[in-house]
Amino acid sequence: MAEHYTSFDRGGTRWLLQRVTAVFLIGALTFHFFLLHFVNHAAEITFAGTQARMSQWGYFATMILFLIAATFHGVNGVYNALVNQGLDGTQKKAVGAVLTLASILLIAQGIRVALAMAGITVI
Repeated sequence: MAEHYTSFDRGGTRWLLQRVTAVFLIGALTFHFFLLHFVNHAAEITFAGTQARMSQWGYFATMILFLIAATFHGVNGVYNALVNQGLDGTQKKAVGAVLTLASILLIAQGIRVALAMAGITVI
């Protein structure tokens, strides 16, 4: 029988965060689909409606957490898949740095859009 291998250190912080973000993402996606596909149908979604939703602090905070959780979960999964395929040494560090930078840029841009949609002006 094949031996089980994973780059995740069982019980480690990244291992735990991968599972926690998965649970959060299931809940957030359920909320998203229910609200934007069943309560409000696609034809009823407008820019003004999005601005109204984003101006509510609970919704705004949920969307920011959704952005951060999805980014971490996806990037951490890609990184670990690459490590599982044999990535190591300098390449592993370079890929980790590129993915970290890409994550920071994605989250920063997502927050900028969320702030704009909520009508919050930042210098």
